[in-house]
Amino acid sequence: MNIKNIITFAAALAFLAQAHNAVAQSQELSNPVTQAVLAVYADQLRENPQNYEVYLLRANEYYRHNEYIRALADVNKALEYIPESEKDARFRAYVLRAGINDQTKHLNEALNDYSSAFALDPTSPLVVHQKANTEYSLGRYEDAKEDYQRLQRINPRSPEAYIGLARVAVQQNNLGMANDYLAQAVNFDPNNAELYVRRASVRKQMGDHNGAVDDLILALSSDNKHTKALNELVDYGNTNYAATMNGLTSAISQAPTVGMFRYIRAVIAQAHYNYLAAIDDYRYIIDENLYKYHGLHASLAECRFALGDYTQALDDIDYALGMTRNVASYYVLRSRILRALDRTDQAVEAAAKGLAIDRNSCLALAEMALCYVAKENYDEASALLAEATLTDAEAPQYYLLRGWVMATFQDKAKQAEGQYEKVTDMDHFYMDNVRSLRGFALLFLGNDSQATRWIDNILDTVTDSDGLLHYYGACFFARSGNTERAMRCAEESLKLGYANYHDWADNTDGLVNVAPLRDDLRFLNLLHRHRHIFGK
Repeated sequence: MNIKNIITFAAALAFLAQAHNAVAQSQELSNPVTQAVLAVYADQLRENPQNYEVYLLRANEYYRHNEYIRALADVNKALEYIPESEKDARFRAYVLRAGINDQTKHLNEALNDYSSAFALDPTSPLVVHQKANTEYSLGRYEDAKEDYQRLQRINPRSPEAYIGLARVAVQQNNLGMANDYLAQAVNFDPNNAELYVRRASVRKQMGDHNGAVDDLILALSSDNKHTKALNELVDYGNTNYAATMNGLTSAISQAPTVGMFRYIRAVIAQAHYNYLAAIDDYRYIIDENLYKYHGLHASLAECRFALGDYTQALDDIDYALGMTRNVASYYVLRSRILRALDRTDQAVEAAAKGLAIDRNSCLALAEMALCYVAKENYDEASALLAEATLTDAEAPQYYLLRGWVMATFQDKAKQAEGQYEKVTDMDHFYMDNVRSLRGFALLFLGNDSQATRWIDNILDTVTDSDGLLHYYGACFFARSGNTERAMRCAEESLKLGYANYHDWADNTDGLVNVAPLRDDLRFLNLLHRHRHIFGK
């Protein structure tokens, strides 16, 4: 894999910050070329308001740009004027309208249109396939099965037919038949990475997680640029870590010099706070010269910083910066390491270099603010955090940090409450996720009961696969004064493998940390008993 591909993996895997995601955005409708095309269509319709071919052309143009309401209006107009005898035109109109209804989640309407198109041409593989898929989505499994079988008769080597039949068989609890269909689908084109991805999705549906992971790895073996396979493998790491790591380990044992699998395994391990395992893989890639990439050294620095090995982390990030000087996040990490080493002036300098590269980097703005807190320049720190909240108004952590600065250092308790209220007012899709920090804001506003219900709901209903949730629980209860609950959460988090030693022992940024526990001998003994996860 070349450096470009590794960068692609880094962007896709580092918490999938922009993940996830792989769907390309269509061109802007305001594009001059598109506008010129639409103007021609408008002129033609002024000359002949019943020109159904132009309506269909314009509907297609709107459809390509996700302008589904406009597309639907045009295709409906076209169907008004298409004579019943013009079967080809009506067929195209029904297929287009079905696609629009699919995209807008009007599945019953989509099925009606596919059925109308099917009546005009029952041999169209596209229509039969989409009709079957829609029936499946609507839970009409026998109808879907009939159409997948029809597609099979039209094209006996159609993988779509066999995968569809496998999906129906799973719903009908015929897992043996489902496996047979999946095997046949892949056998038709064993070098097609997409088929392995699709088989993985059905195996996941069946509960065959090991098989699903193996298929995603096979897809990447066939096409290491297959973004969907990569994203789904990372997603599997979030939902079934053990199966993912077992599959990657098996692939590595069979191809030990294929760095891609080691890299993916390392990034997934790091994302789940298993820093020692991640370091082993990053170091192997570097030592065996499988790739030469500055991001490997930056990742090592991140892992070692998390483990509290600040001196080695500084060496690693400096090595990365020796390979490239234009990555703002590297300077931010360098600043964090230097702050941990009490080298505040150098930390300020590093954060400033990060801001010089990317003036809009919220990470750099917040890091510079924390440097100024360390230097007791609270007004400047608050101003920088205000800039971060303006740059990313949906990121709760910057409001909480600014509230902390205001309340703790600036004697501005009322203004701090305003920052916390902004967090509670956010309508995040992850409102009931710890990363919303909603309960902390409620706690700092004095709404203890509602805040406690927030964290209790998360701990009771969300699976904690790597200890992160219970770490936040420890932070919450430490701040609320419930030391016993905080200790129980800390113990559970450590048992689950949350190995961020910096968070446990040294992190004092803001109020979302376990600082109140660090004078408790029981907490220190707890860290000592779990020192193996930190490599200590």
